[in-house]
Amino acid sequence: MNRLCASLVALALTGTAAHAQEVAVESHQLGKQQITLHLQPALTEEELATLRVVATMEEALQMFVATSGRFAAMAIAPEEGFIRQGQPVASASARSGLRNAEAARTAALAGCNEARTRGPDCVIVLEVAPAR
Repeated sequence: MNRLCASLVALALTGTAAHAQEVAVESHQLGKQQITLHLQPALTEEELATLRVVATMEEALQMFVATSGRFAAMAIAPEEGFIRQGQPVASASARSGLRNAEAARTAALAGCNEARTRGPDCVIVLEVAPAR
């Protein structure tokens, strides 16, 4: 009986933690690309505004994604962000031209985690995929 109670408590805590980690998203279609913004709590207003420009303006998206029809992602270290005092942060990592969404996320997170200097693991803030 104690094992069952312990298992149920662990399951409940795991479900609560997973629910607490859910992040709101915004989706935009721009030309032949589907852009998803992950509205991470760590994003500043300036960073969120910049991501929204990338998600809604072809010219800004082209600076991020050189080859349409492929997948891209951007990750940031929550304590470091990607723009501080008007300058890009070294740990912010964007990867594009990958074969699928998982490869893009994995590459962006790996680059960011390798470069971050402090705080929790990196998180995805932007994903780009071919529109369906």
